[in-house]
Amino acid sequence: MANNEEKIENREELESQENEEVQDETQEENNELKECQEELAKEKEKYIRAHADFENMKKRIEREKHNALIYANEAFAKDLLTVLDTFENALKSVEQVEANEEAISEIKKGMSLTYEQLLSILKKHGVEEVECEGEFNPEFHQAVTQMDSDEHESGEIVQVLQKGYKLKERLLRPSMVATCK
Repeated sequence: MANNEEKIENREELESQENEEVQDETQEENNELKECQEELAKEKEKYIRAHADFENMKKRIEREKHNALIYANEAFAKDLLTVLDTFENALKSVEQVEANEEAISEIKKGMSLTYEQLLSILKKHGVEEVECEGEFNPEFHQAVTQMDSDEHESGEIVQVLQKGYKLKERLLRPSMVATCK
């Protein structure tokens, strides 16, 4: 019986040791799991912050893009205000002066100055007149009519009915021309 009791004690000791080892392994696995969960939570937080930063940047860029489109012509409009002022001054001069040759001369002078200012501002911003001398070019000219001309060959531009303009290399409006038959 003593042998049986020893065997039982040994078995209980072995089971106790195995339980402790299992508990130790379980504790280690739980600790590893906890560390992994904490690391995952940290990485998740980083991701959420990075995503929020990305979304904020995206919104800011959209807002800046929208403002750039709205205010793209601000400098152009400001420069045209001087032309507007010159026109207003010319109109005031016409109202104050009686119609005589001096008044007509002043009106012509004011209109001429205004025209030159407008051309200068347009040129400053890359707007140029389309060349209309010589051969008809369908990329820059719109033939409105054909005319007989002894001075021009067939297909050449005889007369410019409305000037065309381009912004840098982009056509804003084609020149309306009459070509030779």
